[in-house]
Amino acid sequence: MKNCFFLLIIAILITSCSSAEKFNQQIQSLHSVESLHKDVDKAYTQLKKLHPNLNLYISEERLDYKFDSLKKSIDKPLTSYQFYAKIYPVIGAIKQGHISVFAPKKHFTRKEYKAYTKKEFTFNNLDFDYLQDTLLVINTRSKDSFLIGSEVVKIEEDSITDIINKYKNLITSDGYNTTLYDRVLGKRFASYYNSDKYFIDSLHVTFKKEDSIFNRAFKYVNKDKKKNDTIVSDTLKKEAKVKLTKAERKENKQKAKVKRKHNQLYGYNKSRKEYTRNIEFIGKDSTVAYMKIRGFMGGKYKTFYEEVFKKIDSSKTENLILDLRNNGGGSLAEITELYSYLAEKPFQFLEPAEVNTRIPYLKAFMSNTTSTGFKIFLGVFSPIIATHNLIKTKKENGKLYYNFKQIKETTPKSNSFKGDVYVLINGHSFSASSILSNQLQANKRAVFVGEETGGAYNSTVAGIFKIYELPETKLKIRIGLMQIETPFKQEPAGYGVKPDYKVLPTIQDRKQNKDPELDFILQAIANKNMP
Repeated sequence: MKNCFFLLIIAILITSCSSAEKFNQQIQSLHSVESLHKDVDKAYTQLKKLHPNLNLYISEERLDYKFDSLKKSIDKPLTSYQFYAKIYPVIGAIKQGHISVFAPKKHFTRKEYKAYTKKEFTFNNLDFDYLQDTLLVINTRSKDSFLIGSEVVKIEEDSITDIINKYKNLITSDGYNTTLYDRVLGKRFASYYNSDKYFIDSLHVTFKKEDSIFNRAFKYVNKDKKKNDTIVSDTLKKEAKVKLTKAERKENKQKAKVKRKHNQLYGYNKSRKEYTRNIEFIGKDSTVAYMKIRGFMGGKYKTFYEEVFKKIDSSKTENLILDLRNNGGGSLAEITELYSYLAEKPFQFLEPAEVNTRIPYLKAFMSNTTSTGFKIFLGVFSPIIATHNLIKTKKENGKLYYNFKQIKETTPKSNSFKGDVYVLINGHSFSASSILSNQLQANKRAVFVGEETGGAYNSTVAGIFKIYELPETKLKIRIGLMQIETPFKQEPAGYGVKPDYKVLPTIQDRKQNKDPELDFILQAIANKNMP
């Protein structure tokens, strides 16, 4: 029995190694023209089959022409990454920001993956912003704080201008607005670069700060070594371990419990050492509350909003600033919950969502990217899931609609905020944060400051996604299955929620750690000169 178990483990390891090696070889090899054409056809077939409103911003004839032209342009073998660069602009022409194409990533053997998780690439510790055609380092999670405020001039031998122009073709906004591009370029720059270069062992970057030009080398480092390097220890003298009393252990345990609860409520992101949700009061009298929401996901959001608005109510707060800048979206349930604390009257948050199938959840889960184990699990529960989907969908005027519970009229919370609301938005306010902004603006419940949201005002196709892998090149395509809309529309379609006051940061603002948008609101509140 032990021998059989040992042989089974060996077989799994050999299969894992050979599978990873085969996959890596496939994505780096040249694919035939015929197989690339088949992947183009597969991608377009999946989009037409699953996306509920593919031709919202581009006609069917025009999109057909673009896919035909793509096939004609592929007249020689390409690698998966060369194919990725060709197909992404065509997908981007659909102008639906939730449709994404992902380049394949290197597969690791179990041994390689274990070693990989123990390391980190130091370049990924940098946070960027792209302002006024400049890529600026605005934060670093390493000891090299000197880099903050530096401009990136080139990476290896490529100028930053050439790199940025290349990556702009890999970004898709909802509709015709363009504010998303610069914000996403900054926020996701490291991710784009890592995907573009497949797998980087080291990197040389040229920076400019004031009048100085200098270089920095980035590489993979061992996480444990980096942690140990920050600990100052005396090798000649070992500190005796202090034995805690029972009362002290109990107290520490209670503190740890309180901290865990706080982290759950506020959605603590361990890798970035920041909270998804924050609340602070500005001024001694707490008349201004500032709530920063980085994303509508993670943590116990219901308890968070319940506690926060109790605190706001008891503090007699008169002004609430809701910061949705760089909030890429998330849960529809969470934004509905938050809006119920801001609404002044009963509201319908969403309209029924148009879909292309009566069983959208099964369609999403039963993909060629779904693991065999999960497919078996779904097979057992598929009758229940299918029944649930069928009850939730209905046909009206020849179209299928999925009914979220948010289509029902909802009553505001008993302690809903009655004061003035100000919302900070920018180009990376997308998806759920744009939907929330739509409701707040349409109901004249808030004053908006910043720049136009990247998410469209009228609708976005999201809700649930199917991720499909192209058979030959192994690119993955993410397709939204539900057209999400609020009851409010604007013309012309294809643009985001626009601010009442357009305020944009400059490079100098970032270098001096200033926040002109927030300062604009605080000044207006102080002077009482904003409606």
